[in-house]
Amino acid sequence: MAATIIDGKALAARIRARIAQDVTRLCSRGVTPGLAVVLVGDDPASQIYVRGKTRACAEVGVKTFDHRLGADTSEAALLDLVARLNDDANVDGILVQLPLPAGIDERKVLRLVDPQKDVDGFHPTNLGLLMVGEPRFVACTPFGVMKLLEEAGTELTGARAVVIGRSNIVGKPVASLLLAANATVTVCHSKTKNLAEEVARADVVVAAVGRPQAIKGAWIKEGATVIDVGTNRLDTGKLVGDVEFEAARARATAITPVPGGVGPMTIAMLLENTLLAATRRARLT
Repeated sequence: MAATIIDGKALAARIRARIAQDVTRLCSRGVTPGLAVVLVGDDPASQIYVRGKTRACAEVGVKTFDHRLGADTSEAALLDLVARLNDDANVDGILVQLPLPAGIDERKVLRLVDPQKDVDGFHPTNLGLLMVGEPRFVACTPFGVMKLLEEAGTELTGARAVVIGRSNIVGKPVASLLLAANATVTVCHSKTKNLAEEVARADVVVAAVGRPQAIKGAWIKEGATVIDVGTNRLDTGKLVGDVEFEAARARATAITPVPGGVGPMTIAMLLENTLLAATRRARLT
């Protein structure tokens, strides 16, 4: 029987509705959550992502401070802006849209963001807190992945989980979260030998490699839960994930679609983190 589709769009809508109520209550106490969104350059995909995040903020009552900078912006100018946003009492969260143009050191920029305002969860301090089990902010996509696993009713204690991808943005944080949930975790990457065998043993597969349909459906263990983080556009214009969807669906018990799976959850978790930052500013937690 085909796997259940884990509807990230529907789950994200429920989370956003709850956040909107929480924001209303916070505003009634004189605190309006504020998110600064910094976009450098004219990358079309980044522009789409930023529009989506800004629209989502407006829907739940989070105020946005948009900073659109040209592709010729210097690293020094960007660092100066981030420093000013760190000091702005109206800004609870700072989002620097990646990737940044060539010539700007991404690591330097992300490390300058105040960890208390790092709602993306990318600062080394916040990644370190996650690693030791004391998270301040969880990176939005990994946060969303865990919510999707919860929505699917996936039992993680004692489960074998394979994470494919080792980035600081998705792979490593997801692995830490799965470990904290008592799964036995294997992290695979471009140098992993016998990837198909590793995937075939997994009760939970989180694919985050950024290559269309790189994870074959035939590799999936019968009854596994599959979370597909990838979003890849084929030459035909069709969006597909990192997993061969139809073949994997025939074997899995639950699977996320692309689009409509992890993507909407990433934005929902950004709103969640921004609300959390504002609540801390109001000293309500």
